[in-house]
Amino acid sequence: MSDAVESEQSRLARNVNELLQELRVAQAGVQILFGFLLSIAFTDKYHATSGHIRVTHLVTVLCAALAVAFLTAPAAWHRVLFRQGRREEVVRVGNTFALVGLAFLALAMSGTVLLLAEVILPTWAAIVVGACALIVFAGLWFAAPLSAKGAQHRESPQSQH
Repeated sequence: MSDAVESEQSRLARNVNELLQELRVAQAGVQILFGFLLSIAFTDKYHATSGHIRVTHLVTVLCAALAVAFLTAPAAWHRVLFRQGRREEVVRVGNTFALVGLAFLALAMSGTVLLLAEVILPTWAAIVVGACALIVFAGLWFAAPLSAKGAQHRESPQSQH
């Protein structure tokens, strides 16, 4: 194998390892959140809650479940395809899955904040608190990095990242 092929393979191996390492951080948080959300349904107080709180809870559980599915999918793809020389595909698809998983995690976290706020505050205030949580997650996880990426490209149009 030539040095160029070796360096490309090394880069892909590093990208796969970095992706899987980043996902470990998100997976731990979403799995704890998922367990917490599941346990709520088995409390005495839950059975006395209103229908809209139960719907909020169900939607939040579904978002957390989808986050788990998308955030663990890259590890499954890697396990199934790693011996087939398809690292580039694993990185490309894994990146997409990670971003979708993070979006569902942001929704699940915001839904959890909304759920708690609905129990404590009037409905309109709870919605404001939940929306603020979503804005924070979307801003920190998506808007800020995309803005920084755009600013870097405007400063250095020749750079290809």
